[in-house]
Amino acid sequence: MALCAAAASTATAFASSRLSASTARPRGPSSTSLPSFVGAFPRAVAARRRRRAAAAAAARRAGVTVRAEAKKKSVVIVSTNSGGHAVIGFYFAKELLAAGHAVTVLTVGDEGSDKMKKPPFSLFSELTSAGGKTVWGDPADVGAAVGGAAFDVVLDNNGKDLDAVKPVADWAKSAGVGQFLFISSAGIYKPTEEPPHVEGDAVKESAGHVGVEKYIAEQFGSWASFRPQYMIGSGNNKDCEEWFFDRIVRNRPVPIPGNGMQLTNISHVRDLSRMLSLAVEKPGAASGKVFNCVSDRAVTLSGMAKLCAAAAGVAAVDIVLYDPAAAGVDAKKAFPFRNMHFYAEPRAAKEALGWTSSTNLPEDLKERYAEYAASGRGEKAMTFDLDDKILASVGKAPASVAV
Repeated sequence: MALCAAAASTATAFASSRLSASTARPRGPSSTSLPSFVGAFPRAVAARRRRRAAAAAAARRAGVTVRAEAKKKSVVIVSTNSGGHAVIGFYFAKELLAAGHAVTVLTVGDEGSDKMKKPPFSLFSELTSAGGKTVWGDPADVGAAVGGAAFDVVLDNNGKDLDAVKPVADWAKSAGVGQFLFISSAGIYKPTEEPPHVEGDAVKESAGHVGVEKYIAEQFGSWASFRPQYMIGSGNNKDCEEWFFDRIVRNRPVPIPGNGMQLTNISHVRDLSRMLSLAVEKPGAASGKVFNCVSDRAVTLSGMAKLCAAAAGVAAVDIVLYDPAAAGVDAKKAFPFRNMHFYAEPRAAKEALGWTSSTNLPEDLKERYAEYAASGRGEKAMTFDLDDKILASVGKAPASVAV
């Protein structure tokens, strides 16, 4: 109580002094002397600074958090025009714009290509209406694509190896960019007997993303790398949950390789964009670090099928487990996730950035199913040749092939 009273007293004194200073008016100077307030001005400034420091100290003692206003920055996002990572840049841009930062999204390729008719690119009006800028071009010539504009932060959300990222990094360094961020991949970790993967675990030195991480660490004083896994969220154009919905709504079995207990990580993209935004807000805390860009809970492959069924309002799902080798199929082509434990944990983001996960897979999948149903995809004709081959190998015919 005494601390609170001290903070209140100091704050009151500070407010009173500000009021007195704002209402006082200096007398007009005589012809033979300088104004009386000229000599007093430096003393007044010093006194005001002391009062502010005292008020802040009292507030801290009273348990009140005192925050400095964050500097608004200019950010350019070099974004891929395909794959699951495109949606990361989209969400990141929206979050930065909402916080008052200036954002330019440079998408690889041509604005008129058919790829731009799909989300998240078809949703870019949400960025421009919020004050963002969208341009298209070649990442090898970023300077020309952005018209020579200056930036505080660059995020490369496109390149997978040094050949693709080096031109962007070199341009950023020559342009005096203060912070360089890179979207890497959790796929660079070597398999482990002790999942989950954590930052600092062994990586595949031959992986292209590893070469990029090493290069930007050499070139920039302020850099960070983010390693995502699987993600969901509105605007994602890579099948993840849709693969399960396609089978569930048609009353087909869901074939899963292995025993179905393999652990993986599926994050809502808003979690990933928030982690990136915190790195922009706290460049010192993020500098020189690698972050697993994932949620903080795992899900089994069979569990994902069950959650998707629940999101679609289906009471039970027919899961068929199989051995890819015995079925004569490539699991990478027959199933959207890796047939192994592939699970990372976001320890560094929690410790260094104060990040927390908001992913709630059962609820997030309901949102995704509503969008799936509205798209009409569930009524379209589809073939399931690989599924049928798998089902035949285990002596099980599909329950229904209805469209």
